[in-house]
Amino acid sequence: MVSNVLTIGGHDIAPGETKKIDLEMPPLYTATNMSIPVYVKRGKRPGPVMFVSAAVHGDELNGIEIVGRLIRSKAIDKLRGTLIAVPMVNVYGVLNQSRYLPDRRDLNRSFPGSKKGSLAGRLANLFFNEVVSKCDVGIDLHTGAIHRSNLPQIRADLDDADVLEMAKAFGVPVLLNAEIREGSLREAASTNGVKILLYEAGQALRYDEFSIRAGVKGIINTMRHLGMLNKSRSKGHSINRFIAQQSGWVRAAESGFVTHLAQLGDHVVKGDKLAAIADPFGNIIGSIISPAEGVVIGKQNIPLTQEGEAIYHIAYFSQPNEVAEHVELYQDNLLPTDEPLVE
Repeated sequence: MVSNVLTIGGHDIAPGETKKIDLEMPPLYTATNMSIPVYVKRGKRPGPVMFVSAAVHGDELNGIEIVGRLIRSKAIDKLRGTLIAVPMVNVYGVLNQSRYLPDRRDLNRSFPGSKKGSLAGRLANLFFNEVVSKCDVGIDLHTGAIHRSNLPQIRADLDDADVLEMAKAFGVPVLLNAEIREGSLREAASTNGVKILLYEAGQALRYDEFSIRAGVKGIINTMRHLGMLNKSRSKGHSINRFIAQQSGWVRAAESGFVTHLAQLGDHVVKGDKLAAIADPFGNIIGSIISPAEGVVIGKQNIPLTQEGEAIYHIAYFSQPNEVAEHVELYQDNLLPTDEPLVE
């Protein structure tokens, strides 16, 4: 809960204050100073402390725009508690348009880090101690990897009752009860009692308007659920939430050129042809077949594949056809105009 003074990077932020802080990181070898930009907004009234982080993987850019729209949103004007918004955690990766750090490590496998460890470990330690450890809850924003797109979805420990309610409040139709990976921000946060959601949507190095709108709306929904913002009257159609306990990747059996038949959000059944694979002369040499009934929540975009490469990510639900219908309805609700969503 909110205390009288919150200190981040040596800067004190009192209730009712808003500050932009540069959290100093190790410099580049060119002697160029580097810092993590941190936006802190504290309400005058007490409430939870929440962080929203983006670009832990430096090529996952959707979250940067989500954080920017969140900061500009009038919805947070009457905030209770504290919002700590970090548009870029892995600034090195953003500069290099790379998922990884200059030491070729994955920051999201380096938490909670160490002051005397690798560059990845030191950056993880800095972000965790200065931001994450001071929060009650958090939302970490991600996209698919390079050449892969993800349907907007929440991944979290849905066996935790509080996390489950946060995930439902976020508002996207697909919730995935995902295992926590060792060294991830989610693991470090959960171990320290910070309730956390991971939002996955879109693809690396691209902005996706649907994913961005869903992210902004979801964060604001979650803040309202936590009592950080006033409740609002629901608008549009009611969207159900569906929990998948399992998911899996479908891999290519041949190398070749891919023609996709299934798209994100599609309901597929066992035996459905998801894609065709051709040789350089256009001859069909194989197909990618759905191994079970489910909903496509991730797919490769580049029309090239090697044998054994993961092409489709399918989540398994008890009522996958209903999930697909709500995904389509949710997308229609979020994209009524060409105007960016800033609530």
